[in-house]
Amino acid sequence: MKAYVYSANGAEITEIAKPSPKGTQVLVKVHACGLNRADLGMTKGHVHGAAGGVGTVLGMEWAGEVAELGPDAKGVKVGDKIMGSGGAAFAEYTLADHGRLFRAPSNMNFEEAATLPVALATMHNAVVTSGALQKGQTVLIQGASSGVGLMAMQIAKFKGAKLVIGSSTDATRRGRLKEFGADLAIDSSDPGWVDEVLKATNGEGVDLIVDQVSGKVANQNLAATKVKGRIVNVGRLGGTHADFNFDLHAARRINYIGVTFRTRTIEEVREIFDEVRKDIWGAVESRKLQLPIDKVYPFAEIGRAFEHMEANKHLGKIVVTL
Repeated sequence: MKAYVYSANGAEITEIAKPSPKGTQVLVKVHACGLNRADLGMTKGHVHGAAGGVGTVLGMEWAGEVAELGPDAKGVKVGDKIMGSGGAAFAEYTLADHGRLFRAPSNMNFEEAATLPVALATMHNAVVTSGALQKGQTVLIQGASSGVGLMAMQIAKFKGAKLVIGSSTDATRRGRLKEFGADLAIDSSDPGWVDEVLKATNGEGVDLIVDQVSGKVANQNLAATKVKGRIVNVGRLGGTHADFNFDLHAARRINYIGVTFRTRTIEEVREIFDEVRKDIWGAVESRKLQLPIDKVYPFAEIGRAFEHMEANKHLGKIVVTL
C-alpha cells in the first residue's frame, strides 16, 4: 500500500506492507487525513513523543471505514464510518485502538470528519477536564487561530463561558476569531495585550488560560490570570524555554497544568475519548462544534499540503484525501 514515510531522503510517498490488526486494534481504510503542526516537524525528522525518525509512517489524524477487526476489538463493525487519531495515519490503511476512535456522524463527509479527532480530544481535555471551566467563567485561548485553538473557543462557549478571548499574531486571522466564539480578539505580540485582558475582566484577569504558545508569553499569562486561576499548557509555539516569574506565580496562586498526549497511556487516551462522547458529542453531531477546511489536497500532492502549512497563512484545517 502507499504511505507517506520519513526516509533518509526526507518525507516521501512509498510502498509498504499493509498492516494487520491485533488485540484491540481496528484496521482502517483511510479516506481523508487532517494535517497537524506536529506532523510538520516530523516531516523534517523531528521526534514527537516516541514517534518519528527514519522509517516512520507519518500522520496522526484520519477518517475512513473499518476494514478489519482485531480479535479483541469492540464497539464497531466492518464497514462502519469512523474517525480517530493515532500514528501512521498518512497511508491507505492504518491501525487504531478501538477506544481511540469516534463514529463519524452521518451528516459529515470524510474530509470534514478528518478535521475533528485531535482538536476534540485535545481541547475538551484542556478546557473542560484539566482546565475545569465552569459556566459563567472567563477564558483566554493563546494561539486561537490554529485548528485546535478554534475548537477550544467553541467548546468554551458551548460550555457556558461568559467571556472568550482568543489570540492571534496575524491580523487577518485575528479578524475572523469572532466567527468561532471569541468575544475579544487580541494580538499576543503586542506588549499591551495583558492590559486589554484586564480591562475586559474588570481588572481581575481570566479564570482560565489555555496556552499553546508558552515561551515568550509565559510571564504575561501569569499577569493576565486572576488570583487562584488556572493555566493549562498544551504547546510551545513560542519556545520551550523562557524566563518565568515564580514570585508572580505564587502571589496569584495560579494552578499551572501541563498536558500532552505524548506521555499518556492508551487507557488514559481512551478515557479522554469517552469524555468527549459523553459530554459534547451531541454538539458535534448537530454541527455546533466544527472546523473550517482551508484547503484539500489529493494524497499524491501531500508535499504541497505541507508547504501550504509551513507558509502559515491558513485558517482551519488542511486535509489530504486518498
